[in-house]
Amino acid sequence: MYNVLVCDDEKDIVSAIKIYLKTAGYNIYEAYNGLEALEQVRQHDIHLVIMDVMMPKMDGITAMVKIREESNLPVIMLTAKSEDTDKILGLEVGADDYITKPFNPVELIARVKSQIRRYMQLGGGTLADSVVRIGGIELNDSAKQVTLDGELLSLTPTEYDILKLLMTHKGTVYSPAEIYKAVWKAAPLGAEGAVAVHIRHLREKIEINPAEPRYLKVIWGRGYRMEDY
Repeated sequence: MYNVLVCDDEKDIVSAIKIYLKTAGYNIYEAYNGLEALEQVRQHDIHLVIMDVMMPKMDGITAMVKIREESNLPVIMLTAKSEDTDKILGLEVGADDYITKPFNPVELIARVKSQIRRYMQLGGGTLADSVVRIGGIELNDSAKQVTLDGELLSLTPTEYDILKLLMTHKGTVYSPAEIYKAVWKAAPLGAEGAVAVHIRHLREKIEINPAEPRYLKVIWGRGYRMEDY
């Protein structure tokens, strides 16, 4: 049974999410501010965090930053429907996905399943050759590891899946909507912003100069592709 931490200062929201996810077979831990969330992550084997942005004592963005200093476990941020800046900021600091309030329980469960599936290394298909190399980048899908010039990279599950998609289809241009659909396994609503943030994070990790990328190229008006260097 997978452990999901639900963190929101509104207890009714925590209770509702708890009911939905327990019905779907998940074990739920609860927190009501960022400090409590950090304690739960450190004390328990958490497989995914669902966390609100605006909370007392420590907000969700600050907690997200601290979680990323210690772990690559998937985090889904809860944001108000109108707060686009919160969505982008959450992705900027390492969140894997976001859900807007009020949310659809079916969508919530689907996103949780998708993120945990990737985190537990069960999704994404099986490569004929588990090791893919492009220039100095090596992706070992059996070990779920990526190295750059022999140095191990620390990627989030979402970053890993985007890189795997592009590396295993070298030279193919994927639009943001196509990347979102393939990686998130969801309808590509708001795909451009979410994908762009993760692409930028990937470039910062695999490129010497992210402003002049060697590998991960943008094809203006069309999307992104991986190229040999």
